[in-house]
Amino acid sequence: MVGFAGEVPVESFNGRRRRLWSEEAKRRIVAETLEPGASVSVVARRHDLNANMLFTWRRAFAVAAAGGGAMTLVPATITAESTPTLPRVPRTEAGRMEIVLAGGARVLVGADVDAAALARVVKALSRR
Repeated sequence: MVGFAGEVPVESFNGRRRRLWSEEAKRRIVAETLEPGASVSVVARRHDLNANMLFTWRRAFAVAAAGGGAMTLVPATITAESTPTLPRVPRTEAGRMEIVLAGGARVLVGADVDAAALARVVKALSRR
């Protein structure tokens, strides 16, 4: 491990070793990842860290820098001018047909149905 070897105490937990990084050591390592051209995975390998842990530290410091993670909601209002108006299509039974297949499947289609698409649907349903 490069850099902070003397500063990283190790504790044993259930037979597994675990390093305890100081806040300052974490900040220095995170700062390395923020340098132009730096790669988080390369920095993590250099310090014998898992890159996911380093990303976790980066998020934690970013939240702390943004004011402790306090989130605020911004009020939003939807007005008639911003709501798109879609044309109303009258629902009528005229021009509709119902196809009942031998297996009991029902297909309801309108007069404007694409014949090729309908043929594919009927063929797929009849194979069941």
